[in-house]
Amino acid sequence: MAYPFGMQPQIILLKEGTDTSQGKPQLISNINACVAVADVVRTTLGPRGMDKLMHDARGSVTISNDGATIMKTLDIIHPAAKTLVDISLSQDAEVGDGTTTVVLLAAEFLKECKSFIEEGVHSQAIIRAFRQASELAVSHVKAMATDISSGKSEAERAELLRRCAITSLNSKLVSGEREFFGTMVVDAVMKLDPRTLDLRMLGVKKVQGGGLRDSFLVDGVAFKKTFSYAGFEMQRKSIDRPKILLLNIELELKAERENAEVRLDDPAAYQSIVDAEWNVIYDKLDKCAASGANVVLSRLAIGDLGTQYFRRSRYLLRR
Repeated sequence: MAYPFGMQPQIILLKEGTDTSQGKPQLISNINACVAVADVVRTTLGPRGMDKLMHDARGSVTISNDGATIMKTLDIIHPAAKTLVDISLSQDAEVGDGTTTVVLLAAEFLKECKSFIEEGVHSQAIIRAFRQASELAVSHVKAMATDISSGKSEAERAELLRRCAITSLNSKLVSGEREFFGTMVVDAVMKLDPRTLDLRMLGVKKVQGGGLRDSFLVDGVAFKKTFSYAGFEMQRKSIDRPKILLLNIELELKAERENAEVRLDDPAAYQSIVDAEWNVIYDKLDKCAASGANVVLSRLAIGDLGTQYFRRSRYLLRR
């Protein structure tokens, strides 16, 4: 058979076992897959929700009732069902709560429109109806919304935020102390710059031992560090209104490279090389002392020489 204008028939190569179904049966299959995935997380919703135990191929075990965590852990193959994972992760990134709710809502919407698909209603008509319903729902929510930025005092805004935080903690493991942690979360957020509200400025340090009520909020910077070097008993444990020195340099004698080689004609010159190394580190330590700081925070290593130097100078040292 000759093809006009040199056109060749289109050939599509598919991997063995590939499903090529399309049309109404494929739409029904997609809906059934999404509903099946939603049934997995359905029992985790609400304050009485149950935890799920997930075991992956690597042998790690995860126990959680968080929708985003469960969806991310599940090994979902179906392309349509994977969209539920995407919306759950998007909800977690944008809002931080409601990850299970969005999955269940999406699945229920699909389940409700399944009968219309079976009756022959075109999918574009169903999508158009969903968009109109979304616009009506958003406008209704905006009409019911409460503006906390104007007309309210700081105490009233804090109370509204505290009630929202307590509500979101109802389904978490700390729900028994939701009022305690809700107040702590609001206090932390209220300390941020209201123009940016950069949540990266907030951090959580986990320390084993103690009860939930032993948790506390630090209005400043907290380091999970301990004294672990000689002479730490002599260090001061508390300094009021400190002057802090931040370092990004090493305060110790560097080890030579394995292939380093120094050739000397005069043995007496060796002492001058050693003295030069000591002079370099002593110069750094003297400049630290001359800065007037009484707290030194270093990103890199501080050797025993620097530790003893700062101890004699009554510095508070962290490395």
